[in-house]
Amino acid sequence: MKIIIVLIAVIGVAFAAPAQSDVEAIVLKHDVDNIGISPYSYSYETSNGIVASETGQLEKEGTENEALSVRGSFSYPGPDGVVLTVNYIADENGFQPVGDHLPVGPN
Repeated sequence: MKIIIVLIAVIGVAFAAPAQSDVEAIVLKHDVDNIGISPYSYSYETSNGIVASETGQLEKEGTENEALSVRGSFSYPGPDGVVLTVNYIADENGFQPVGDHLPVGPN
């Protein structure tokens, strides 16, 4: 379930990013290593400057505390042309994004 949330977030940010022309964008690179069991990885790059990659693995498999642990990043050109990058971890502690352009909550 968490992987679905993470994928939706990544795709949402990718589609929200302005581009030279999203309609004309093409996939320059797409790699997937997923045979339906842990671990998995994927990465892609498009001609409009969107780049993403992610790896995930099932932790504590077969136990009551089984959890998917995911690490990844995505970047896209912002409205001013500056490339914005988000690195993240998603695990039993939730989605934890880090990026220079993201607000930081209180400690």
